[in-house]
Amino acid sequence: MHGEMNNLQLLFNAPVLSVQLLLDGILIGAIFALPAFGMALVWGVMNLINLAQGELVMLGGYTAFFLYAAGVHPLFGIPLAALLMFLFGWALYRSVIFRIVDKDLFISILATFGLSILLQQLANGLFGANVRTAESGFGTLFLFGGQVTVAEIKLVSFVAALVVGAALMWFLRRSRMGQAIRATAQNARRAHHGS
Repeated sequence: MHGEMNNLQLLFNAPVLSVQLLLDGILIGAIFALPAFGMALVWGVMNLINLAQGELVMLGGYTAFFLYAAGVHPLFGIPLAALLMFLFGWALYRSVIFRIVDKDLFISILATFGLSILLQQLANGLFGANVRTAESGFGTLFLFGGQVTVAEIKLVSFVAALVVGAALMWFLRRSRMGQAIRATAQNARRAHHGS
């Protein structure tokens, strides 16, 4: 308890530390919002809680890393990894998920939990547990006399997350397919039977 009070006191004594924490939270939070959008969309449209969503994001990260290791810069590797993971996700849907979509929600939770464990263990066995980093070659911004640092790649990722999130919202609100997806999410039974 006493240690926690010292940590809180540190935030008041060094307000620039609060700025660092706030910036890191916002920049990283925007990136985590994208998988959350995906999970919410799948749940809303298909009534399927995909507990393997995090593992699919992890596999996308490994895909981007191995593309980087093959000489592809991360700014190009990430969209390519997203495309490859789309294909993997489609194959996963055709082989497993479509069989459980119309089942009870508990069955979908069990099935995707099993997929989650399977993907975790396969990734651990194939790639190991070490952290891998794809270097962007970007620099670091130093603010407040160097007391606050912001990696430029985090700013690029933040902007990319905002652009992708805005594009998704535009797609769902303005495109014909997006409106059909929203209609399905609002009334899946009626959309399924076409009445």
